[in-house]
Amino acid sequence: ESDEVSESDMLEAMKAGHAAIKIHCQAQNELAEMVGSTEKRDYEREPADEDFKKLIDEQVYSKFYEVAQNQNNDKTERAEAFNKIKDDYIESLNLEDDDKEKLFLAKKYIKDAQKKAIRNLILDENKRLDGRKPDEIRPIWSEVNYLPAAHGSAVFTRGETQSLTTVTLGTKLDEQLIDDVLRRGREKFMLHYNFPPYATNDARPQRGTGRREIGHGNLAHRALKGMLPSHADSPYTIRIVSDILESNGSSSMATVCAGTLALLDCGINIKKSVSGIAMGLIIDTETNKWSVLSDILGDEDHLGDMDFKVTGTEDGITACQMDIKVDGLSYEILTKALQQAKEGRLHILEKMNETISEPRQELKPHIPRIESLIIPKDKIGAVIGPGGKIIQKLQLETDTIITIEEEGDNGFVTVSGTGVEKVALAIEKIEGIITVPETGKVYNGKVVSIVEFGAFVEILPEKEGLLHISEIDTKHIKNVDDVLKVGQMIEVKLLYYDKSNGRMKLSHKALLPGGEKSSDNRNSDRKNSDRKYSSKKNFNKIKY
Repeated sequence: ESDEVSESDMLEAMKAGHAAIKIHCQAQNELAEMVGSTEKRDYEREPADEDFKKLIDEQVYSKFYEVAQNQNNDKTERAEAFNKIKDDYIESLNLEDDDKEKLFLAKKYIKDAQKKAIRNLILDENKRLDGRKPDEIRPIWSEVNYLPAAHGSAVFTRGETQSLTTVTLGTKLDEQLIDDVLRRGREKFMLHYNFPPYATNDARPQRGTGRREIGHGNLAHRALKGMLPSHADSPYTIRIVSDILESNGSSSMATVCAGTLALLDCGINIKKSVSGIAMGLIIDTETNKWSVLSDILGDEDHLGDMDFKVTGTEDGITACQMDIKVDGLSYEILTKALQQAKEGRLHILEKMNETISEPRQELKPHIPRIESLIIPKDKIGAVIGPGGKIIQKLQLETDTIITIEEEGDNGFVTVSGTGVEKVALAIEKIEGIITVPETGKVYNGKVVSIVEFGAFVEILPEKEGLLHISEIDTKHIKNVDDVLKVGQMIEVKLLYYDKSNGRMKLSHKALLPGGEKSSDNRNSDRKNSDRKYSSKKNFNKIKY
């Protein structure tokens, strides 16, 4: 994986690695000399019959070449035509049942002739099995919101390769727990790649995930993860699932393209779009002819000499992977492959941008909304409450999920829910909990309990103050129940707030005509006498 490096930097990195490997190779050679000569084991090679090979080549090569030249055939038709040539020739040999060695050689030499025909078509005529030029990309079409019930979805088709990819957004509670030999932690981005048998017309049961699926998924994961937004910009846990519906070359690169489209479809603000391409190579060491192929077919991967997958943005490479079947590659071929891959990636990216180039501005209604806020570290306990009582109450009242993490001197609070209003209400309540009441400020509070000498009013979440019976109205009130009810909303002014114990004195009378002066005088008298609330019998026994 890489951080949007240029093709020239990637080539220089390969050269640096090559130089370092030479040192290790030299050390191994020196060690072998120190050990001395050792007897090598004999390898018993398979039987060969050069005359038989030449005969088969003369009789089937031209037939294979003719089928390869027919660019009107699709993958299935071409495979059927190749198989018919093979089956007809084997049948014409009239082999006995016990002549297994000749049957083995016949199948092998027929396969060699087919491979030679396809490779020569590319090297001699600059034509490929489907009629494309070496640097030509197959037709591309894509669509987003293909599965409306998913948080994000896209179908990406390039030639006969198709990926249906979905994105699911979750909260911090959905993060993957990692506990392996070398790493312990959490992963908030997951990518799963599925390759069902029907993708290649196979009728067989689908077993557990194999090495191929793990490797392809890991490549796509590395290609995309560097372009995901930071935790501060997007607190979502992201899971991408790519289901390959049809495959004829480079389904992992289709996963990268479909994954980008699906992320944009669900509104994730990725840094840049990522596309991917698989490059191939046909090389003849005898004639020194070679051709680099863009967007290879399955047959070109199977019969070719290289599978070089490159992913990246418009500005550079994010991941690459190479398989080669020859002894080595020259830097001339590598340079050509990297440059041709860049041109192909940009072409594919242009086609993707025609479908969707920016993340959706509005999230779909069924996507969980996640909002974050930073609170002082010493306020975390107030939000959680004793035994989690307050945070559980908040989640129940607002139908949201609230998580809190300590980050340095702050607490990072994340609130998620299925509606904007629910999340906003939870945020409002949390801000109320951490807000310090301001003396002289007017609050719209809720009556939570009524006592003989007044009422307790919640002006902020989990913050209640006493509205004394004398501060309810300018008129004399005999019974508090006559004017106030539990659950009633009432505007009150905060006359006094004791930070040491959280006690507050409220007044509604101060907001009425002629009531403000008497309330201020009464409050001043209480401050000077330092009696606060002690004049009321049993006040300290009241539980806030």
